[in-house]
Amino acid sequence: MCLERYIVEQCAPTLASIKTGALFGVIDPDTEELLRQAEHWRERLAGKGLALRVLRCRPGRALIYLGRLSQLERDLASSGAAELLERCGYASHGCVEALETLRRRVLSSESFPHEIGLFLGYPLPDVLGYIQNRGKNSKLCGAWQVYGDAAEAERSFRRFRKCSELYKRRYNGGESLMQLTVSA
Repeated sequence: MCLERYIVEQCAPTLASIKTGALFGVIDPDTEELLRQAEHWRERLAGKGLALRVLRCRPGRALIYLGRLSQLERDLASSGAAELLERCGYASHGCVEALETLRRRVLSSESFPHEIGLFLGYPLPDVLGYIQNRGKNSKLCGAWQVYGDAAEAERSFRRFRKCSELYKRRYNGGESLMQLTVSA
């Protein structure tokens, strides 16, 4: 298993600093090796302003979050986001503390806490729309379900796809994860 490849393939827009965060699952029978690699990349990517957190780990699989701390701090501090986090039981809007609360919430539930969209950089109207509509009646579905500005979301989806394709090509051409990661 090569966690580096997973990160490039699943998190390119976050690595490029055009998206706040990414969430991805990894399946590997060697849980110890998976956690070792996660710790290695957590340490390496921290120097570029990224937080890598294993939100949940079960034998042979893990759910991993990668986020750009400066963008996450800004996103979580916005008035509507801060209010939603308070309603969901977050005591602090600081991104490090909020990530720990998110991890605890993910561990205590089989489903994702719906506020997770804020950690991924989804627009607040889309996060609220998803919660209010219970995941139904969206205008558009791409990287997330859209309840607000569909035209702007479609532009974002295209940018994310183009970035992911470019990063995969560059990685397959020999560039490393660290070379592909924009510094904070």
